[in-house]
Amino acid sequence: MKPNRKPIWKRILNILLNKYFLTSVAFLVWLFFFDSNNVFLRLRLKSQLKELRKEKQYYLDEISKDSILTRKLLYDTAEIERYAREKYLMKRDSEDVFLVIDTTRDLRPQ
Repeated sequence: MKPNRKPIWKRILNILLNKYFLTSVAFLVWLFFFDSNNVFLRLRLKSQLKELRKEKQYYLDEISKDSILTRKLLYDTAEIERYAREKYLMKRDSEDVFLVIDTTRDLRPQ
């Protein structure tokens, strides 16, 4: 005797029309697209968090560089003079300052 089996498409249709399956699909659609914490918002927030962490690391590095420079400028007079000459183009009375601008960088092929 051959068992009475339903065709495959009827079994699939029965599964798709099951009230628990439909409820689960509706719930997942709601979560993925309409909820206030949907997938797209989560992905956007995750990328924004990544960018903010990079920015935070950049500022922490800048703070450490500036604190080292501050310590040098507070305690080393030679460093104060070097910084003033480089940053503010200061000079002694008996000196002349010539600025040399590198224009070869503009002529290089890129």
